[in-house]
Amino acid sequence: MKNIRRNILYTLIILLLATCLAFLFFHFVKDNTANIALLYILALILISKGTTGYLYGIFSSLFCVIFINACFTYPFFEINFSLTGYPITFVCMLIITITTSAMTTKLTRQDEMIAERERKLNEAEKERIRANLLRAISHDLRTPLTSIIGSSASYIENHNELNSDEKLELITTINEDSIWLLHMVENLLSVTRIQRNSHKVAKEMELVEEVVAEAIDRLEKRLPEAYGAVHVSAPDEILMVPMDFMLIEQVLINLLENALAHSESSMPVELIVTNDGPSVTFHVIDHGKGIAEASLPDIFSGKYDGSLSSDTKRGMGIGLSICRTIIQAHGGTITAHNHENGAEFAFSLPIE
Repeated sequence: MKNIRRNILYTLIILLLATCLAFLFFHFVKDNTANIALLYILALILISKGTTGYLYGIFSSLFCVIFINACFTYPFFEINFSLTGYPITFVCMLIITITTSAMTTKLTRQDEMIAERERKLNEAEKERIRANLLRAISHDLRTPLTSIIGSSASYIENHNELNSDEKLELITTINEDSIWLLHMVENLLSVTRIQRNSHKVAKEMELVEEVVAEAIDRLEKRLPEAYGAVHVSAPDEILMVPMDFMLIEQVLINLLENALAHSESSMPVELIVTNDGPSVTFHVIDHGKGIAEASLPDIFSGKYDGSLSSDTKRGMGIGLSICRTIIQAHGGTITAHNHENGAEFAFSLPIE
């Protein structure tokens, strides 16, 4: 019912505008009324394109032919069906209306099919991301929880037998694993900032220098060993990029923390920002052992564990999976590869 009212209102408005223009044209150029028919033909095309079904176009065709006959052909303001060519004019307008309506209906159906296909693809992508995150969570959360439970149980059961160094070691393990779980929760909360239905983010123009500085500051507060361990290089120009500040900051923290924790190198990690024209790229480069070539294809899938034993070390698969989700939601890309002396992660954000 709502659609019918909209179609009727749209048809009446277009016919009213066409009629007003026709009277203006007729008032100023009385000797050339043929162009008035062109105004109504344009109105018929707009009505056929802007309404659903054929009824509104057929009604408009009948109205236009009768109105042109009555108001803009001699004798003026009288209906005369005996005019030469009158039936041809009506048939031509009717054919134009039906043809335009048919084409519009076909295009509308095609648009609906494309929209439905995109919706299904988006749902499939969301389900794939959800499955990867759940798989990564089940793997990455189990390890620190098991460690916390084991260390706390040992402390409780053997409290009297343990010396101060052993107690400190158990407490340190519990503390480190608890902090890591907190970081994991921060990552998961970051994903919830992405709009649920469209997988898009609310972006604002942000200064790249501020995002980098804030990420390093938070990283150094989190990891004391990160002080002075990250060397930043960026263009002298002011770079403004549309982004969600907190999400991109979280991506930088994840990548820098991974580089410091898994590269097994004492050399500083490099964070290089480049302006590539249509996009700005952030490069996180370490000088360590690199990534196993066999792991590169799945490194952002949530399954990658840094080739470390899950029994003793915490992997970084879920962090990288979330990084990819965040960057894709910004319309950017993220990659990983090895160089001669380590590994490099890079993500690009479009400037426009």
